[in-house]
Amino acid sequence: MTLLTRTEKIPLTNDRDGVVRVGNTRVTLDTLVSAFNQGATAEDIAHRYSALDLADVYAVISYYLRRRADVEKYLRERQAQARTLRKQNEARFDPHGVRDRLLARRAKK
Repeated sequence: MTLLTRTEKIPLTNDRDGVVRVGNTRVTLDTLVSAFNQGATAEDIAHRYSALDLADVYAVISYYLRRRADVEKYLRERQAQARTLRKQNEARFDPHGVRDRLLARRAKK
């Protein structure tokens, strides 16, 4: 018997905003890598995010382990983008006193 090897595509896609997602799901690479780095197994991750296929989780973990520097760079860039967006949003909408403003608005009704 001959076992054929074949190259399989890594189940990662870039959405229109440049976010890397796993397979055809909304689960991000950031989410999967974070769960893995916190000690979750591939089975744990697939169970936690039911849209994910177990084989895809294993493939993405393998990709991450083989290209850790590239993935970590991407994750750092995403964190920097998130910080920038947070600052922009906080500049537009004062986050302090939100609860009080919402409660006051509710009381007026």
